[in-house]
Amino acid sequence: MTGSSMHGHVTGRVQGVGFRQDTAAEAVRLGLCGWVRNLGDGRVGVSFEGDPAAVRALASWLKSGPPQARVTELELQEQPWQGHTDFVVRR
Repeated sequence: MTGSSMHGHVTGRVQGVGFRQDTAAEAVRLGLCGWVRNLGDGRVGVSFEGDPAAVRALASWLKSGPPQARVTELELQEQPWQGHTDFVVRR
């Protein structure tokens, strides 16, 4: 598969505001595969891959997230292709 794969963390008011569910919905809308989950330190972790334009679009969306969230920092880095087959919300 030729595509892009990214992993990272989102910091701010991102837990308890539907961030994971909205991220998953946006990723599915863009045709991406991967996962999103809450982290113990209050951040949200993400891993996603697919068409490079779609990966860039989700990365841009994550800068603000859903309306009820307040993103203060987004850290993303490219990673080797993971081979995800769908997009899931992890617990």
